[in-house]
Formats: sequence, structure tokens, C-alpha cells
Amino acid sequence: MSGGTRLENANPLIFQRSGERLLTATDEDEDVADPIDDREIFDILSKSINDPEHPLSLEELNVVEQMRVNVNDRESMVSVEFTPTIPHCSMATLIGLSIKVKLLRSLPDRFKIDVHITPGTHASEDAVNKQLADKERVAAALENSQLLEVVNQCLSTRTM
Repeated sequence: MSGGTRLENANPLIFQRSGERLLTATDEDEDVADPIDDREIFDILSKSINDPEHPLSLEELNVVEQMRVNVNDRESMVSVEFTPTIPHCSMATLIGLSIKVKLLRSLPDRFKIDVHITPGTHASEDAVNKQLADKERVAAALENSQLLEVVNQCLSTRTM
């Protein structure tokens, strides 16, 4: 965040990043069809989305955890729960939108994507979840060039 705006959570807890995923010969074999799994989605999200207020990844802030990612490759379903760092986080919708956009850009079109706040962790979770589940609202948000620029900033890779 810039412009001297006061941070909502000036001193967030920082968590250790998970290790790199160990790849097997089967994982690297392009001739073997391997299903998309929870860890693959977690890897996509954890290291490639930054918090809008801090120069930290969502993994480092424990906003995204592997145990809160559920994939059913056979039914083409991905569900991600995220946990804002504080119960009144005004960035929750932006974070959820960033997660949804990253998945829309990363996954085949066949996947249905559900992004929502971990139950009981945000004061406005019902309102935020309703916005994130509404395809028209998400599409309208992504047509707003200023909002799309902010989402893209969250998705830009930072050097660690």
C-alpha cells in the first residue's frame, strides 16, 4: 500500500514457507496424464499471490494453507478457503478476487472454482463470499481497469 495510508494490520504474523514439492519421474513425464491435486493448487496460490498491504505472500501470512484447498479433478472442482489476517480486513474481497483470478488464469476452463473465507474468520464473510460466488460481479470487477491493475499487482512476482 502506498501514499502514507495507515495499515490495518501493521505487524502481521509471518509464517515459514512450505518446502518445494518433490517431483517424481512420473510427475515429469509429459506422456503420463496426472490429475491436478490440492498441492498443485496450493503451489500456484501460495507463492504467486502477494498481500495487497505487505510485501509478503499469502502463504507467509497464513492466508492460504494447503489443508484449505480441495480439488476433485474428476468432477473438475476446486475449492479454496482463505483466512484474512484480521477479522475486519477491508482487503478480504480483493484477496479473494486475486485468488479467483489466479485460478481462472491457471486452470483449464473445465474447472468450477469456489473461493470463500474460512468460516468464522471475518466479520463480513457472508457478504464477501456472496460477491466472490457471483459470476456477474466478478466479471464486472475485472472490467474495472483500476481494480484489475490492483489485482495484477497482487499477482506480480516479487523477489524473495
